[in-house]
Amino acid sequence: MSWFDSVQFGGSYIAHQRGYYERFGLDVSLVPGGPGVSPDAAVAADQALVGISAANFTGQSVADGAPFKIVGVAMQKNPFVIASLSDNPINEPKDLEGTKLGMAFNNQLDLDDISKIEVITSDYDPAPLVNGEVDSLLCWLTDLPVAMTVQGIDNTTMLFADFGYAVHSQTLICTEDSLANKRDQVLGLLRGDILGWQEYRTDTDAAAQLTVDLFPDAGFDLEAQKLQASEQLKIMFSADTDEHGFLWFTDESVQDNIRTLAALGVDVTADLWDRSLLEEIYADGPVLT
Repeated sequence: MSWFDSVQFGGSYIAHQRGYYERFGLDVSLVPGGPGVSPDAAVAADQALVGISAANFTGQSVADGAPFKIVGVAMQKNPFVIASLSDNPINEPKDLEGTKLGMAFNNQLDLDDISKIEVITSDYDPAPLVNGEVDSLLCWLTDLPVAMTVQGIDNTTMLFADFGYAVHSQTLICTEDSLANKRDQVLGLLRGDILGWQEYRTDTDAAAQLTVDLFPDAGFDLEAQKLQASEQLKIMFSADTDEHGFLWFTDESVQDNIRTLAALGVDVTADLWDRSLLEEIYADGPVLT
């Protein structure tokens, strides 16, 4: 997986607990990630059949010669946001002019002209914003804003995806070799995952409770996990997934990604994406049973 355990991967936990992967003949291990873990590298080294990544990372890997394919897209909108306090909100990019933007070093993005913004390297924590050290924070929709809301701090988020930042996130990737020679296994893993995420959508509170129960030593706050689970619905499900099925990606979204990645200095083609597995899975409709 692309990050530490949390309800971010709640649908996969459900799939594992309910035996949905086993239904398709697979014994699946869900391996957590983190800042020092590269799902792309694990897949390339044949240590994992499928990895959870993002189009910018996988695109760079392919540009460097890796034989990857993106076969599913869990986050229909990129989760990066600008978070601000609601009494001094950042609602659109121009609102950032003349303000201080807090960024954790690992989260810094290649942005266009930011000379009118004072960028402050900060911890990945709401404190610099709450304490008035910065006017906004670069973060994910589903973490720091959730933490503030749980603490009773009114906050506003500006989703990058609503202003042209099209980078598929929480993507499922595999190698070209696996797609050709282990196709049934990859297909089964996607089917199992889809069943888990379909169930997740119907009861996000249950997904949060499962996450807390599975990882008792992680120190999860149940209310925070519940809010994160519900907030994820905004970026994981869309009109496209309702029409075609979870993990779907359109030709238009691929072209949008190609343009955004080019602006970030990563040149890819539409061949990076392969929708053939999803087309097979959803041949009879957008809901898997």
